[in-house]
Amino acid sequence: MSLFQPLKDQLSEAAAAFVGDGAVSSILTGLVEDVDRALREELEIFPVCHHSPASALAMVRRLREKQPKVIYLELCEDLAPLLTELRNCRLPVALQAFATELDGFPKGSGPLSVVAPITEASAEYQAISYALETPDVELVLVDRSSDHVFQWLPREQEKEPAKPGEEAGLHGDAVGVEIGDLRPRFAELEEHLLHHGKVRHWSEWWDQYVEQPLSGADYDTYRQVMVLIGSLFRRLRPEDDRLAVDEERERYMWTRMREHLAASGADPADCLYVCGAFHAASRVEQFGLAATAPYEIGPRTGTRWLYGLIPSSHSAIEAQFGLASGSVSIAAATWAKAVTRSKLTPFQLSGQKGTRKRAVKLPAPAAPAQAADRLTGFLSSPPKLDALDEAELLGWSVDIVRLARRNGYLASTADAIAVFETSILLAGMRNRTRPTPYDFQDAAVTCIEKDVVPGRRDVRRLCEILLGGDRIGSVGYDALPPLAQDVYDRLRPLGVDLDRRTLQRALLDLHSDPELLPCSDLLWMLRYLLPGDAARPIMGERRLGERPIQESWDLAIGRNQRAIIELGYEGVTIEQVLEQRLRRKVWEPDATAAVALAAVEDAILFLGGGRIADELGARAVELLAAERSVDDAPDVLRRIRRLLSYYRTAEPVLPTWCEAFVTEGYAHYCTLLPTAFVEDETGVRQVSAMLGFLFTMEGLALALGCDRAQLEIAVRQSHPESPAKVALLWAAQHLLGLLPLAELRSRCDELLANPLVIPSFPQYITGFVQAMEPAPALSGFVVEVISKAFGRLPDQVLLPWLPKLITTLRDQAGELMPVLVREAGRTFPGSLTAVDAWTPPWARTAAPPASKAVAPAASGPVAELLAGHPAACDAAAELLGCEGGWRPVAAGAGPEHPEAAALLTHHPDTTLALAALLS
Repeated sequence: MSLFQPLKDQLSEAAAAFVGDGAVSSILTGLVEDVDRALREELEIFPVCHHSPASALAMVRRLREKQPKVIYLELCEDLAPLLTELRNCRLPVALQAFATELDGFPKGSGPLSVVAPITEASAEYQAISYALETPDVELVLVDRSSDHVFQWLPREQEKEPAKPGEEAGLHGDAVGVEIGDLRPRFAELEEHLLHHGKVRHWSEWWDQYVEQPLSGADYDTYRQVMVLIGSLFRRLRPEDDRLAVDEERERYMWTRMREHLAASGADPADCLYVCGAFHAASRVEQFGLAATAPYEIGPRTGTRWLYGLIPSSHSAIEAQFGLASGSVSIAAATWAKAVTRSKLTPFQLSGQKGTRKRAVKLPAPAAPAQAADRLTGFLSSPPKLDALDEAELLGWSVDIVRLARRNGYLASTADAIAVFETSILLAGMRNRTRPTPYDFQDAAVTCIEKDVVPGRRDVRRLCEILLGGDRIGSVGYDALPPLAQDVYDRLRPLGVDLDRRTLQRALLDLHSDPELLPCSDLLWMLRYLLPGDAARPIMGERRLGERPIQESWDLAIGRNQRAIIELGYEGVTIEQVLEQRLRRKVWEPDATAAVALAAVEDAILFLGGGRIADELGARAVELLAAERSVDDAPDVLRRIRRLLSYYRTAEPVLPTWCEAFVTEGYAHYCTLLPTAFVEDETGVRQVSAMLGFLFTMEGLALALGCDRAQLEIAVRQSHPESPAKVALLWAAQHLLGLLPLAELRSRCDELLANPLVIPSFPQYITGFVQAMEPAPALSGFVVEVISKAFGRLPDQVLLPWLPKLITTLRDQAGELMPVLVREAGRTFPGSLTAVDAWTPPWARTAAPPASKAVAPAASGPVAELLAGHPAACDAAAELLGCEGGWRPVAAGAGPEHPEAAALLTHHPDTTLALAALLS
């Protein structure tokens, strides 16, 4: 007769009396059968729930009583070598498997990451500590490997994680693996439980109806109830493929245990199988210890996995596994209180940070007790109601008011009293005599958080801090990968505590202390590789050809320890990782020449250039030759100019790739120029950058063997229709000598005189402004055109155009504005009083042409000055194309050379300027 036969009969009678449905009776009796099956298993099964204080307490009690020789743990089998490194960490941390070089997985699916968080208030940590600290005890991980996790992932219906919070990024986008995912997979069931339990979320229901009743229960009661809950959630499930995956995991684990028992010869009575309560109620009996049909475990892929430890936190665990905010912190507080109340000594790893080593003396193993039916009594008796602990609740109420005042809330003693009374009221409304932390949270929010949140923390977050806080773990130096240890060693001269999670300011005076220069180089590389807040420069910058003098940094290395650890999965040194990242960037399918040039610049700044810069530069030449658009032409022009300036000052000769880039770019842009002028998709900015490359690099390109006829043919073949591009074409023709400045000025005057063209004249100005990129000498002409436009365009055209002109100049021609402003400063008068009498240079009318009659001789001080300096007069005559020389003229006599006298009369400005120089 079965141990639970009376309970089965009682449930069957109840189902027939109240429901009268055979299916309900089958479910209820099936739950009891699952419990009976788990208890009869030759290998003892220990059911757990993830991060459950009740599971951890039951684990401590069972380990001290049974003292097993082998512990089988539901955890990825390839994570076993990491467990000993937990001694060097401060919990919570997460075991991680990481892969970037994939073989056997879909392309583009990497990097792959698996994490298994470990907290102190968890049954798995107690089992790990017992196994590692007790001699002759073997710990065997039996769950599927990290590779199999991703092999099976497309078949799993993964739950959606909660929205990440402030610390949720500690796990990133990794796939979480945990022991005992006990949550209803039937939405209607969970909704029913929450509604009748008068709670808001699943974590609160679990704490009230499972966690608290089982925290003080004996082992048999705990074990039977947990299997019953696992069986309930297993049977009331939706019809999907998740159960098939769960059963395959169970087959995998039973196969591994059977293999180990056969190889080691261990007695199953001395073993303990720790798994989730959901798996403890498994019905795959044929794959148990007595199974005869072997289960074939598929091979792993060729992916190379890397392993390590990363920091974790309570909020990261909650966000990744969909738990309520603050539930893990409350569980940690519950664990600490239960340990003190029960006077248990939990197991701990020796030398672990943040803990004090407790002396653990194991008693003699107890004799195995006969199994008894504890389930019937637990289900039939009402839960024990804890009495109200007024001192504890009063302390919470006072502390939350004090914490709220520190964070800007106008809280007072009256609010503390209100929180105290409201907590008791809410607990009574929810059928419990002792307020839980969740009741206290709701009461504090109701009484303190009136209208708005004065700071960045609301009252609910303050309650989480009060009840335990978001404990954040860290990985010790000895458990870090070689790259992370190298980073810590090289930053040690800065004198900052790299383990702290707060911001720290580091000051580097590189002029007086040159030994800090390697630290500066490393910080700039970390700035490039890590998230933005890990290493943020406050003062100082790094440019090509410049040497830093002083720098100031805000460092948050401890907060970004996970990112540094994952860099260690990519290489041995930070320089190697940076080199790999740069190569990967330029070989991406969407890489462009501008991206490759940026990579070359980064290689020079952070790695000193050399071989890696030449390799990336050669790739830039290939990408430029393969491009069929000119969208990145402005970026290409800006970067190649900067690189050429650097190499001309730092190297004796230009690198080969620079010469190839210039020649290839000259031919490339000459070929695409006619098409770019007529395409509407190509903007004025891009065409201006193309012309800037062709004309500014023309000297070097011609010296390297290019033919100027390419550019002339390209310009002649260009026939744009857009006014702005027409202006750019005129500027290019002027630079080639095909359009004199006088004719260019005449064309602009004709446009201003044509009423049909006046509305589009602002677009011509935009083109002329962009033309300053290839032709900076045209800045004076651009000032002239803009001045004429302001003076002649009607208000209905000018006023709507001005805002567009300002935004266009700011967005597209920001680097050209200083040249334009300087030219305007040289052209316009410098004071307001001189504006009224000022005449623009382009508005000054020339004197009428000289008549054939002989002009009267010049007289006055100018003529006397010229007569006294005949050499200067002869030089001026030679420059003006006059033959012969000037001779002094006697007083009162007529001019000896009437042509010179007429020339001086018709061009007084030249004479006056020369006089000013000589005086």
